[in-house]
Amino acid sequence: MASSTQQTHKLIIEDDKGKREFTLSSPVYSIGRDAQCDIRLVSQFVSRRHATLVRFPHENGSYYYRIVDGNLKGKSSANGILINSRKLVTHDLQNSDEIVFGPQVRAIYYLLEKESVASSPADEFDITLISPSMMSDDKQADC
Repeated sequence: MASSTQQTHKLIIEDDKGKREFTLSSPVYSIGRDAQCDIRLVSQFVSRRHATLVRFPHENGSYYYRIVDGNLKGKSSANGILINSRKLVTHDLQNSDEIVFGPQVRAIYYLLEKESVASSPADEFDITLISPSMMSDDKQADC
């Protein structure tokens, strides 16, 4: 019986607008206060293009996200990003990582994994009940 892992990547944003949840599935996300950003941060203290999320594959077919300060062209944000209280330029996200973009602006990354079991052939211990009406007349006489 084969089993595989289904992954769900989530980013919970907290900013001046409150708390919002994003399910990540695209290969790239721009994060910042610019209206054109995929994930918009509502705060005057964050850059227009504050950070970028990029999806990378694992050998087993699953994938992970890397966060990069600024945009993909190499332009960093004004104040950088703190990941788990450390100022980093890039980081491969792990479950429960906290990303701080500025005062009262943060995100928590969650990697939810669920084991899925492939359906298997008929169970040898499966018991199917037979109704007496399904039996032939010869066998009913034996009962």
